[in-house]
Amino acid sequence: MRRRDALSGLMVALLPSIGHGQPFAPEALPEPPPAPVIPAGPGPQSWDSVFRLAARLRRLGQDGLDVAAYAIPPDSLGSSEPATFHAAVYHAANAALGDLVLGRLRQPTGRGDILRDPAGADFPRWQGELVGAAEPAGLIDRAANLPEGAPALRAELAKAGGVVAAGGWQPIPPGGTLEPGMEDAARIPALRARLKAEDPVLAAARDGGATYDAALEAAVRRWQAASGLEVDGKVGPISQGFLNRPASARLGQIRAALDMRRNPMRPGDERRIEVNIPDYVLVVQEGERVLLKMNVIVGKPARATPTMRARLTTIQFNPTWGVPERNAREDLLPRFRRDPAGMAAKGFRLYSVVGGERVEVNPASVDWSSIRQDRFPYLIRQDAGDGNALGRIKFIMPNSDDIYLHDTPDRSLFGRPDRAFSSGCIRLAQPNELLNIAFEGMGWDAGRIQRAYDSRQTQSVGLRRSLPVRLHYTTAVVEGGRVRLRPDIYGLDAAYVREMDRGGVRMASSGGAAR
Repeated sequence: MRRRDALSGLMVALLPSIGHGQPFAPEALPEPPPAPVIPAGPGPQSWDSVFRLAARLRRLGQDGLDVAAYAIPPDSLGSSEPATFHAAVYHAANAALGDLVLGRLRQPTGRGDILRDPAGADFPRWQGELVGAAEPAGLIDRAANLPEGAPALRAELAKAGGVVAAGGWQPIPPGGTLEPGMEDAARIPALRARLKAEDPVLAAARDGGATYDAALEAAVRRWQAASGLEVDGKVGPISQGFLNRPASARLGQIRAALDMRRNPMRPGDERRIEVNIPDYVLVVQEGERVLLKMNVIVGKPARATPTMRARLTTIQFNPTWGVPERNAREDLLPRFRRDPAGMAAKGFRLYSVVGGERVEVNPASVDWSSIRQDRFPYLIRQDAGDGNALGRIKFIMPNSDDIYLHDTPDRSLFGRPDRAFSSGCIRLAQPNELLNIAFEGMGWDAGRIQRAYDSRQTQSVGLRRSLPVRLHYTTAVVEGGRVRLRPDIYGLDAAYVREMDRGGVRMASSGGAAR
């Protein structure tokens, strides 16, 4: 029997049952409608198109997916058992199509910033197209390019995959900052080799050996610009740490970036605040229009800023700071030991709870050498004022983690390329500009705002229109068709990829799925 005749006969029997296949967790996807009935006689696909579909599925790695997760049959099965081959190819295609359209992870663990839109994706329509497409491999291509920035990310993924396949790179040996003009027989050749793995311009340039020459400096600057770091041509601890990440980590970041962009819930036209944690940037948008963009400081890795969605509801002028217990134990206890009077002068007040009542304690009366970090007995509050850790204004967005946006008296860190220094809350480089946007239409002109500051009194003002806030974790930023990767400061990309790859094989005949 000829292949084409075999296919047309098999489609009548096999494709309707494939359309009913459920490769996803039942709670993640509605039951698809019955597949269309395929008429007898020549079908829309040629037998060769089924082989091309199988070949396309074997290239799912270029889309950031694990090919082994889809049980794609070998072409040899097409000759020996055509019915089994055809069914297996379409089962695999149905499962892969679901992951490309809806995301491999339907709801990633602990990621409050990622929401999918299953209804908006209309996956049953994609399933129907898969059954009826004359060239189903083309449908897989279309689905693979759905995510925003997909062409640039897939190109970057191919480059990263090539580096990994070639063995990656060796780390640059530790040492001080490398600067243009220096010579180092071990570290500078290692730096050059590391950058050549990704920079064809440097790879084609004359090898400067142990000298940090102009070609190497230009390559460092290109790499720093692409990585969102300070472009100074110097390789200090931050640049070296990022350069020394394994090539596989870069590959994983891009895989995560592609999957996170699949089938996102669109924000709509409402004015909103977006904080990209690893990019250290806050943006206020209205639709696609950017109203404000500023640098921010986020939580250090040991006190990570959580991803979340909340609403900004209240502005507080001249806030006091109720110091969290961890900050009190780890940050302020050493300072009280050194200079209790100085801490009091900075507005820090100490309280003890006696008989259920809060009683203020004079810091000078405490034997600080006897106070243990694991049994810190006091509550600490800092009075409002110019030196308050929250600055002169606090932006309150109720949430279970007690995270908020705020001013800061220390402005020196906003110019740093790495800005993960806080205890979890977000410090703003331009708090007054955000205040003006939040107060729009409320009758608060510059004079009234200044009087609120000058009063030195803590005052809370509810917003007439609350603003949605999303704290998201996006290390891959696509700008002008180019990909800029920020460091995975909290390891969330690595965790995302591990969860993607724990899903196992997608089986269209079962309900099992990765989360």
